[in-house]
Amino acid sequence: MITPNPGLQVLQNKITLPKKELILEIELNGKMKFEHLMNTIYNQLGICHRVLSANVEYVNGYSFGTVQLYINVNSEDYQNLEFYLNKNKLLSTTVEYLCRKYS
Repeated sequence: MITPNPGLQVLQNKITLPKKELILEIELNGKMKFEHLMNTIYNQLGICHRVLSANVEYVNGYSFGTVQLYINVNSEDYQNLEFYLNKNKLLSTTVEYLCRKYS
C-alpha cells in the first residue's frame, strides 16, 4: 500500500498573466500617510514599485500632494491595487509606460 508523504508539497499550476509597465499617479489627500501607502503597496499587495516623483507636504501628520510610481503588474494585481486605493478614497490616474526598444 502506498501512503502519501505529508512532507511533500504539491505545486499548483498557476497561470502567469502577462505584466504591463504602468505609471501610476496617486493624489494624497490627508486620508493616509505617504509612508503607510508605500509600505502597503509593497508588503501587503506584493507590488514592487519605483517612486518616479513625489511632491508631498505634511500638515499635522497628514500627507498631501502627489506621487508617481512605476509599477510592473499583471491585471489581477492591478485590480487589487485599484480596489485598495478606491476603498481608501485615494484618487489615481494610470498611464501605460511605453519604451521604444532598438535592435
